[in-house]
Amino acid sequence: MRQSQFEQRYQPQWHRLEQGLTALEKKQRPKKVDLARFTGDYQDLCHQLALSRERGYSLVLQDYLNDLMLRAHRQLYRHRAPLMPGLAAFLRGGFPRAVRAMWRWHLISALAFVLSAGVVAAMILHDPELVHTVVDGNGISDLENMYHPDLRDSSDRNRADDLMMFGYYIYNNIGIAFRTFAGGLLFGIGALVVMLFNGSFLGAAAAHLTLVGAGQPFYTFVIAHGAPELTAIVLAGGAGLRLGWSLVAPGSWRRVDALRRAARETLPVMYGVFLLLVLAAMIEAFWSSRELDAQIKYTVGGISWALLYFYLLFAGRHGSE
Repeated sequence: MRQSQFEQRYQPQWHRLEQGLTALEKKQRPKKVDLARFTGDYQDLCHQLALSRERGYSLVLQDYLNDLMLRAHRQLYRHRAPLMPGLAAFLRGGFPRAVRAMWRWHLISALAFVLSAGVVAAMILHDPELVHTVVDGNGISDLENMYHPDLRDSSDRNRADDLMMFGYYIYNNIGIAFRTFAGGLLFGIGALVVMLFNGSFLGAAAAHLTLVGAGQPFYTFVIAHGAPELTAIVLAGGAGLRLGWSLVAPGSWRRVDALRRAARETLPVMYGVFLLLVLAAMIEAFWSSRELDAQIKYTVGGISWALLYFYLLFAGRHGSE
């Protein structure tokens, strides 16, 4: 889309947002402004700003949109719009649009994860002893105790155990995701290394457990919660790579300014990553651990993957996207 077409399409929305800002900046009471619509316009503006940068539109337009976004951010923070309408608007369109605006970085992250997992798994299936180059002896023993039918504890967990594991999964997975994101500050290398390591570990675990006869318990356990969990880790990696690129190639900006701009683009993605990991922890704690027929587990897992990627690819789309 040409810049002139882009401006023509979104100018009415920007004008409406400016009118709302004018009212709020004059300290009129928030009830005189449709805050739910204002929040939606602000989230759309963040997406439009990201598109203008990605497509190389003029710096004049980018600065205008950036100033408008900062004004809107200040007003939203000051008036503390109700949580639920803003969260609903974010989930309806803000999060998937932010993901799609950075699709190149997420693709690189996904390729690093998937290719490393595939290569390591193929190598171990060919030579099982290679698993020791990725996972130490204690790690291998833990994997077999967790998933091998002859070794694992098949007794049902109680509700207290589920709640305890729910908290542990949130703590562990969110720690991994945010370390991946922060690794991007090392010019993107840290984020890339984490993705390669996580992919290699997953490939090694899957291949080894398949060879020792524990493949089905492993796959039926991870397939459902793996959709939001692995996707969240990949998105965190993509966001980290975007941070790193702002330092490698800041363009006409100072590196610190380029980093700030990249951080504003990636924060909506990281908010969504947090929500995905909470969802993954719920599924893992309360569903994945249940002893059910494998076909049911695979069906539910397949539906989880399909629904998640349908949402990320199509939710919040406008005609121009």
